[in-house]
Amino acid sequence: MLKKLFQAFRPKTSSPLPDPDAELALGALLVRVAQSDRDYQVEEISLIDRILAQLYQHNALEAAKVRATCEKLHAAAPETDTFGRLIRETTGLEERLAALDALWEVVLADNIEREGEVQIVDDACKAMGLSVIDNKKARAKAHAKLYPSAKTE
Repeated sequence: MLKKLFQAFRPKTSSPLPDPDAELALGALLVRVAQSDRDYQVEEISLIDRILAQLYQHNALEAAKVRATCEKLHAAAPETDTFGRLIRETTGLEERLAALDALWEVVLADNIEREGEVQIVDDACKAMGLSVIDNKKARAKAHAKLYPSAKTE
């Protein structure tokens, strides 16, 4: 069902996009968060590459290629909850919690929580079947990781 939904939103091009799996869905969500403020910075791109490399055991080049594919999927894809549901349906709890941690890392990369970014994470969290408590813990964990000397609110 999700495959047909994604195909309906894809532009008809000579190079078709792959069917998303949990990795591509998370990557597209990371890109969506980073681009939501219309200021897609090199630091955010580098962070997304590092997250993809760490979570999926890619080298730097492979991670960059995956991110580039995710940028295209994000641009062609439907709502955030579709990616979240795909992650929920294809991964276990630990992987979903790691995905939520990664989303918060991208939100907090510039130390500014923008409303649009937070809304994307909230929507993804719900779609991944995670709780408000999970979301708060992931935010605190990402904040502590990115800013170890700062206190969490």
